[in-house]
Amino acid sequence: QVQLVESGGGLVQAGYSLKLSCAASGRAFGVYGMGWFRQAPGKEREFVAGISQNGAVIKYADSVKGRFTVSRDNAKNTVYLQMNSLKPEDTAVYYCARSRTAGSYIESSAFDYWGQGTQVTVSS
Repeated sequence: QVQLVESGGGLVQAGYSLKLSCAASGRAFGVYGMGWFRQAPGKEREFVAGISQNGAVIKYADSVKGRFTVSRDNAKNTVYLQMNSLKPEDTAVYYCARSRTAGSYIESSAFDYWGQGTQVTVSS
C-alpha cells in the first residue's frame, strides 16, 4: 500500500534549475533508504542519486555530481532532488523509489516501490 508520487518536472532551458519532490504514503518512511532514477528515450534506466534512511549516506551518479542534490524530510515523508545547471542530456523521466532496507543503493533491484515518474525536458 506504499505509494510514491513525483512532482516538479517540466520544460526548462539549459542552465536552469528544477526541484523534484517525491511524496510517500505509508508508514515508517524514515526507516527506508530512497533513490532517484531516470530513463531517457532509447536508453536504459539509470541511477541518479540515493540517500539512506537518516540522510547520512548519499550517493550520486558521476554525471550529476556537483549539480544535483538529494535530501529528505522524514517528518514530511518527502524526498527531494534539486537539479541545477541542467543539460539537455538530463532530459528523461525521473522516478523515485523506496529501497528494501535503510541503506543507500544504486541498483534498481534494491528498490521495492516506485513512483510513476515525472518528465524533465531540458532544451538547448
